[in-house]
Amino acid sequence: MAGRRKYDDGCAVAHGLDLIGERWALLVVRELLLGPKRFTDLRAGIPGASADMLTQRLRELSESGVVRRRRLAPPAGSWVYELTAWGAELEPIVTRLGRWSSRSPRLRRDAAIGVDSLVLSLKALFDPEAAQGFDAVVALRLGEDRFLVEIAGGRLGIARGQTERADATIAADPDTLSALLYGDLPVADAVRAGHLVLDDPGGLVERFLRLFPLPEPAALPNDAG
Repeated sequence: MAGRRKYDDGCAVAHGLDLIGERWALLVVRELLLGPKRFTDLRAGIPGASADMLTQRLRELSESGVVRRRRLAPPAGSWVYELTAWGAELEPIVTRLGRWSSRSPRLRRDAAIGVDSLVLSLKALFDPEAAQGFDAVVALRLGEDRFLVEIAGGRLGIARGQTERADATIAADPDTLSALLYGDLPVADAVRAGHLVLDDPGGLVERFLRLFPLPEPAALPNDAG
């Protein structure tokens, strides 16, 4: 990792920043929290990072023991990047950071959001109390991406993959789902506009969308008094 700026500080927080504090590094971790990805998938999830920069960050994260590269078994045979077991321990840190940042009065609610970012926001903002008595599996179909969101006993689990065993299905683009969750877009309006397709025989979706409330915005210093 020659050439990298380092804090040269015995503090573990400073060392943590040496490992994942470089620009784009933590976003690479974010993109891998829901499972392995090919290099092209990572580029799609972090469009602001050039191919050279992404390659550099992946190399550094691999040298640090946070990420590893492996080849999928046939017939796929492609190379993917994934978090190591130690790297996966960053999940609560990333989701907690997401929840903390969601209180920022300056967070752009109108900006586009990536698929994995949106799905991870469900983990960051899930309200166990609001989910009491809500036990269901909801499928998310966000373009080519598929996720199962399982809620039971006030706990939430998310898995990437097939969605056949869901109790309800939400099919939308990420921006529409974000507006349904965190904006003021009514479900009926999104359906009418053709931006949302539901398979919801049990009427679960409306309540599901209310399980992820935004926290109260933090006050800026000049807001006091």
